[in-house]
Amino acid sequence: MAGMKMNFREETEKREFEQLSEYAAKAALSRGRERFLEKCSLRTDFQRDRDRIIHCKSFRRLKHKTQVFLSPEGDHYRTRLTHTLEVAQIARTIARCLRLNEDLTEAIALGHDLGHTPFGHSGERVLNDLTGHFEHNEQSLRVVRFLEGEGGLNLTYEVRDGILNHKRGLVPATLEGMVVNYSDRIAYINHDIDDALRAGIIDSIPEDCARVLGETHSKRIDTMIRDIVETSYPGPAVRMSDRIEEMTEKLRRFMFDNVYFGSEAKKEEGKAEYMIRLLFEHYTSNPRDMGEDSERNVEQYGLKQAVTDYIAGMTDVFAVNVFKNIYIPKGWDRL
Repeated sequence: MAGMKMNFREETEKREFEQLSEYAAKAALSRGRERFLEKCSLRTDFQRDRDRIIHCKSFRRLKHKTQVFLSPEGDHYRTRLTHTLEVAQIARTIARCLRLNEDLTEAIALGHDLGHTPFGHSGERVLNDLTGHFEHNEQSLRVVRFLEGEGGLNLTYEVRDGILNHKRGLVPATLEGMVVNYSDRIAYINHDIDDALRAGIIDSIPEDCARVLGETHSKRIDTMIRDIVETSYPGPAVRMSDRIEEMTEKLRRFMFDNVYFGSEAKKEEGKAEYMIRLLFEHYTSNPRDMGEDSERNVEQYGLKQAVTDYIAGMTDVFAVNVFKNIYIPKGWDRL
């Protein structure tokens, strides 16, 4: 009726009950946020979470964070941002086929790596050494709970749980979180193979993996996605078949042995780790150099955690530039 004010969110929530699987998370049944927030008349809570993540600063910084190759020469190598987008696309495809909640799935996927350090897993390793414990999935949760916006993004429980439990071996509370858990693995194994082939780090993958999963990048992704959908449908779990899981894990181990550790792609990582160590030492001794919020952050979280948060939030480019400003002498200009 003309002039009638519609509540589009309620219409969407109603359709979720009608169209989604009985095993899917429903926005109307969310366990909610940590702080009260008035409902939106247009978007469900999961849609709103997705938008909050996309518009936050930590998401934008992913474009300048390493995936595997440090500052690669070439425009086609993945960054942490392109990895995140590939995870989101794979996850949405699986969720759609299984009639799970795409909005929740996408929100988890877009937020899962917000806490990743500069210089990829080498940055994660050195912060772990310096602090005694650092995991990027836990830092991603910390970003959305405390560090972004005015005291965090105040996301729903289901999104926060999916972000925390996106790593292999962890079990999320929702099937949508499990979809992202698998999609992350599918994405990084396959795009890292693609980048390693392009860089000449490897020239092939194991023959049995190629035979079972596929000879090409797109075929392998298609095989893995189809297997999850066909093995999981119609529920109540999300999983791979034993054979595809076995070959996927073999491919993952192959990448660790031939690319992620000790390869030509990693020859500069020692320098990156040394740089982060010196930055950590500097900011621990000079916390005010972390900016105008440094005093408040140190008081609220403690010195070590405040320094960890600051360094983990850096992009590769920013870390290099501040290192130069702190440790590389400048030429004298009398003017």
